[in-house]
Amino acid sequence: MKIACVQMDIVFGEPDKNFAAVADYVKQAADSGADVITLPEMWNTGYALDRLEELADVDGQRTMDFLKAFAREHRVHIVGGSVSTKKAGGFYNTMYVVDRNGEVVSEYDKAHRFSLMDEHIHLEEGSGLGVFELDGAKCGGVICYDIRFPEWLRAQALNGAKVIFVPAEWPAARIDHWRVLLQARAIENQCFIVASNRIGADPKNAFGGSSMVIAPWGEVRLDMGMQEGIGYADIDIAEVDEVRMRIPVFDDRRVALYDQFTKDDVKEV
Repeated sequence: MKIACVQMDIVFGEPDKNFAAVADYVKQAADSGADVITLPEMWNTGYALDRLEELADVDGQRTMDFLKAFAREHRVHIVGGSVSTKKAGGFYNTMYVVDRNGEVVSEYDKAHRFSLMDEHIHLEEGSGLGVFELDGAKCGGVICYDIRFPEWLRAQALNGAKVIFVPAEWPAARIDHWRVLLQARAIENQCFIVASNRIGADPKNAFGGSSMVIAPWGEVRLDMGMQEGIGYADIDIAEVDEVRMRIPVFDDRRVALYDQFTKDDVKEV
C-alpha cells in the first residue's frame, strides 16, 4: 500500500483557496501512484473558529462531494484529514474517509477537544470510534490531540485497526511531543501510524510539520520535517501480524486488573 502524506500550509479562513490547493496536491499524489492520500486537520478553514458560522462546511457536503468525485475518478483512497463542519447540534472537526469507489466509509468527529486552541468553546465533541476498511485492511482515524489519549487509539486497535491515520495542526512549540507520542502509539498498538501535520502559521500559532509514517516496531519510514509538499511511504499490512505474533501484547493484557483502577469513582490507590 503506497501512502501519500500531504503536508501543506493552510490559508486562514479561506476555504476556496484551500480547496484549490488540496485539489492540486491530491492530483499530484494520484498521478504518482498513491493508493491512499492523507490530508492535514481543518484544511478547509484553519483554526478560524470564531468564524465558523460563515465558513464551516454545512453537513460536510462540499468536502464529501469533492473527495468522492476525485477518489472515483482516480481510483484512490482519500483519508480526508479533517474539515470544520456545521451539523445538527453545532460545529464539529470532522474526518471523512472515501474509498477508491467514491464511497464515504467513515465520518469521524474529533473526540477530544483541545482547550489551548479554544476547541471546547466552539466545537462539539465526537462520540464515534472511527474504524473503517480500505482494500480489506482494517484502519482507524483520530485527529491531532486525540493521540494524547492512549486508551482511545488502543480501542481502535482492539477493534481491528492495523493502520491508524492522524491528521493534525500540531504546533511547532510541542513538535517533540508529536514525534514521541506517534512512535509510542505505533509501538504499544503494534500498528502503522500515518500522520499528516500542517506547516505555516495562523494569527496565533506556528505549526511544526513533521508528517510521519511509523511502522509497528516504531521505526520511522517517513519524516517530512518542514518540507511543504507530499511525502511517500510503502507499507505492508502483513508486518502488523508478524509483530503481534512475535510479542503477543494483546494476548497478555489483564483487563480485569485494569478495570479495578480505571473506574470513574476510583480517586486514588
